Amino acid sequence: MKNFKIAIVGMAFSLIAFSCSNDELVPEEQNVVSLETPIINKSLITDENVLFEVLGLNANQGTNNLNHVGNVYTISNGAGGNEVIVFNSFADGSIAESGRYSTGGTGTDTGLGNQGALALSASGRLLFTVNPGSNDFSCFYVQSNGDLVLLDSISSGGETPISVTTSRNLIYVLNAGGDGNISGFGFNLQGQLTAISNSTRPLSTNASGPAQIGFSGFGKALVVTEKATNTISSYNVNPDGSPGSINTFASAGVTPFGFSFGRRDVFYVSEAAGGAANASTVSAYKVDNSGNVSLVSGPFATNGSAACWVVATRNGRDLFATNTGGGDISSIKVDFGDQLSLSNNGIATPTEAGPLDAALDRRSRYLYVLSGGSDGIVSYSIGANGQLTQIDLDLGLPDRASGLVTR
Repeated sequence: MKNFKIAIVGMAFSLIAFSCSNDELVPEEQNVVSLETPIINKSLITDENVLFEVLGLNANQGTNNLNHVGNVYTISNGAGGNEVIVFNSFADGSIAESGRYSTGGTGTDTGLGNQGALALSASGRLLFTVNPGSNDFSCFYVQSNGDLVLLDSISSGGETPISVTTSRNLIYVLNAGGDGNISGFGFNLQGQLTAISNSTRPLSTNASGPAQIGFSGFGKALVVTEKATNTISSYNVNPDGSPGSINTFASAGVTPFGFSFGRRDVFYVSEAAGGAANASTVSAYKVDNSGNVSLVSGPFATNGSAACWVVATRNGRDLFATNTGGGDISSIKVDFGDQLSLSNNGIATPTEAGPLDAALDRRSRYLYVLSGGSDGIVSYSIGANGQLTQIDLDLGLPDRASGLVTR
């Protein structure tokens, strides 16, 4: 954990990290579509099919023994070597580990206080992972059976990358170390990862405690949550892929942490309230194509403790927030005006200790939750009115695994 330059901010952030990091909690999708207009940058490949042709990759690679319907991915975050851990997912929502793949970088063996350590391209054929210990990130080609082929890795443009997002073959990384920043990347004409010129931007302060970066639904803006400053920072995305100047918006709730986009560029932020018991909230915001953020509704009380991670269903009508401090999951309904209410009769679903990242399968029928307390992934079926029923528990993950995405 970084030493903040302002002592009082550092004290507040320590409380936040205690509640939202599996370091202390062991006893303790992204909706992305193509841009409406193409990126005007002739030095970058913006079509995945062209990229795969340049790299000589076959879209049908890995079709042997395809007896599953999808995959779940997390990273080990190991200081001795970071790995992507792959699970096959089956029609009944259960999962089984199928392999581990070195990223070529390293993790930290500590909780990252983040959401979005991995990101999949809209097609599900490219997987990006941060390597917070080696200050770089990696890109994998995803074969049709979910197995991975490491394509490339590159410096993240800063220190301690913790979150990554992608849209139309643009990739942006959030660096939490040092002064903190965001940096953008693409693929050059030889199929290699390359930094986008003039794409590094600062966060709101040098001690902001960032948690996540994400593209808006149409890829026209970038959003970053900052825990220590209670700020949502945002940037418009220029036609050449570089970001505009930073915009800042005061968070409606205390300690904005993870977020998930629903529909119409509305995103939902979990607000951990510094880890205070039963004080967490969720708020809905909208970001326009110029990167301006506005509050839609909230803060809405979830009655949870340290709600650090949140995920929205494919239709944007249901949210699930993991309450790391309380060891349960809140089910939340979103109406057509983006107003929030508790579903599942207001009852939070108990889960394994220290629930962290969460992800939904592509049809939003199953919820997967990373458990920091049991070092595993819990699988749930989603019933009427947000009811969750546990169907599986897969153990054996490294102690500081981070991130969760599905395809």
